[in-house]
Amino acid sequence: MAKQTFDLIVVGGGPGGYTAAIRATQLGMKTAIVEKELLGGICLNWGCIPTKALLRTAEVYHLMQRAPEFGLKADSIGFDIAAVVKRSRAVASQLNGGIKHLMKKNGVTVFEGHAKLAGKGRVNISKDGKTVADLGGKNIILATGARARELPGLEADGELVWSYRHAMVPKVFPKTLLVIGSGAIGIEFASFYQTLGAKVTVVEVLDRIVPVEDAEISAFAHKQFENQGMVIKTKAAVRALKKSANSVAATIEQAGKAEALTFDRVIVAVGIVGNVENLGLEGAKIKVEKTHVAIGPYGETGELGVYAIGDLCGPPWLAHKAGHEAVICVEKISGLHPHPLNVLGIPGCTYCHPQIASVGLTEQAAKDKGYQVKVGRYPFIANGKAIVLGDVNGLVKTVFDAKTGELLGAHMIGPEVTEMIQGYAVAKTLETTEQELMHTVFPHPTLSEMMHEAVLAAYGRAINL
Repeated sequence: MAKQTFDLIVVGGGPGGYTAAIRATQLGMKTAIVEKELLGGICLNWGCIPTKALLRTAEVYHLMQRAPEFGLKADSIGFDIAAVVKRSRAVASQLNGGIKHLMKKNGVTVFEGHAKLAGKGRVNISKDGKTVADLGGKNIILATGARARELPGLEADGELVWSYRHAMVPKVFPKTLLVIGSGAIGIEFASFYQTLGAKVTVVEVLDRIVPVEDAEISAFAHKQFENQGMVIKTKAAVRALKKSANSVAATIEQAGKAEALTFDRVIVAVGIVGNVENLGLEGAKIKVEKTHVAIGPYGETGELGVYAIGDLCGPPWLAHKAGHEAVICVEKISGLHPHPLNVLGIPGCTYCHPQIASVGLTEQAAKDKGYQVKVGRYPFIANGKAIVLGDVNGLVKTVFDAKTGELLGAHMIGPEVTEMIQGYAVAKTLETTEQELMHTVFPHPTLSEMMHEAVLAAYGRAINL
């Protein structure tokens, strides 16, 4: 059994964990990382990466169906769901191998197994019920992530009722599909299956889909999805699921009325809960709130020398947030003076069709905080590159402080907006005002020109509108 001592022990090998380990070795720390499943965590193996591979397939399939619009011919267009899944898994496997290489390259010692706090500065690692290592660490970072939330009566069984993991590796392609929940995970799967030909129904308990987004963007998305044939039920709830041999009858309540609808499969995407169980937190001064570990601005917990980062600590549940938290935490441990994470500077992306991306405050949130706002809007239909792409259904929206010109928020829906949003994220980090953005030269012809026009529009200066 290994008995070693490290400057830092990282528990969890996802985007937060492996980033923390790499940054620590860069700063001269002797570092270990413990992972019980696969390096790269949920994001790389069962989340961000493989789902985007699936959505890329759906995007290409959609374009192939529109071949005549581009003067092209494509006959007998179809897909092989097994091959689609195989490509997605291969992409995840390739990147998993890349993380292993990074650990070796940076001199991080990797332990396979389940880690548990075992007293001050101690971590016990077990595998197959046996202790395989007992480590000592001057500092410990918990980065164990989160998992899908389950609701009573709506539990996933992997056959008829799916979690996100099951939805990524379907054995059969459903003709009809119910998606419960319209957050990023739910709406991405709804978009994937709808684009490939399934008849999709989305049920959302709140009054609008993708509810964390700006209300105007949510409404735009709602209309686009319905135009694609998707059925969307808001302010609705699934009260019961009744399984038969190869279908599920769902009781859906909306506006006080209940109806029973039958679907081939059901995806449950109703949020996530932190992986706080069996970590030894009970014997430490670590506070857990609503299944998530409570932390300070640098990831510190109530237990001296123990830190936590990423999805384990609550929203926003994003890989890039976890990675940035990791760097801040490690640099603080090393004696540097990093800036605490500014949550309003974290961009969020949803890779449905059309894509959705945002950063900062929504228009309503800005007003709720007492800001007088100037709002700019620019439609994709007015942009030359969007017309060239043959995809003009979109909108870029900016929200500014009317008094100071501060960019408070930016919200987009349309093709490639997940690549564009970073421009506004940089602007927010640099505390850019409308004047700097107005004086920035944007290349032509590009979709990014709409970012410039949306700024100009907020001040009544749009050129091409």
